[in-house]
Amino acid sequence: MAKGRLGFICQTGNAGAGRLNIPNLITLGRILLVPVVVWAIASNQMLFAFLLFAAAGISDAVDGFLAKRFGMTSELGAYLDPLADKVLIVSIYISLGIAEALPRWLVILVVSRDLLIVGGVILSWVVGKPVGVKPHPVSKANTAAQLVLVGLVLASLGFAFDAGWALTSLVVAVTGLTLLSVAFYLRDWVRHMGSNGAPR
Repeated sequence: MAKGRLGFICQTGNAGAGRLNIPNLITLGRILLVPVVVWAIASNQMLFAFLLFAAAGISDAVDGFLAKRFGMTSELGAYLDPLADKVLIVSIYISLGIAEALPRWLVILVVSRDLLIVGGVILSWVVGKPVGVKPHPVSKANTAAQLVLVGLVLASLGFAFDAGWALTSLVVAVTGLTLLSVAFYLRDWVRHMGSNGAPR
């Protein structure tokens, strides 16, 4: 009986590739969790913020596993998942910057990078040469470093320990990877906009 229900779920996920399925609902839940995390940071409830952040990370792993394991991948999910990650990262970085738990110059750098990419994509659509944004390996490493940095900051504040050299190393890593990511995106965007080929 359980196997029959599982088969039904898998078929439903494949049939409704553009509709909401279980992984997409989990991703939406992660987005809805963002205001709560921001509130916790603003209220100096850092341990609670860390636990919420950890829950968001677990939900990201779970929806990815379900999507791949049971054939529930969808076009909607392909857009929702990175959107959820970016909303979470940007919101937490801004909140930690306001709380002076992260250097504000780093917050400005991280947020500006995402705004630059979004602006470039919008501009490419306006001029009729839409550019496809495909995550570069450097960008994936950058996102991972940003998340680890946030986790370390929240954990150090929530459990009251000194992150020391680990925190400094991660700040340096995020700074370098963010700048490198911007350079790669700019290079690809300029090449695309300067090409005479058909829009992608």
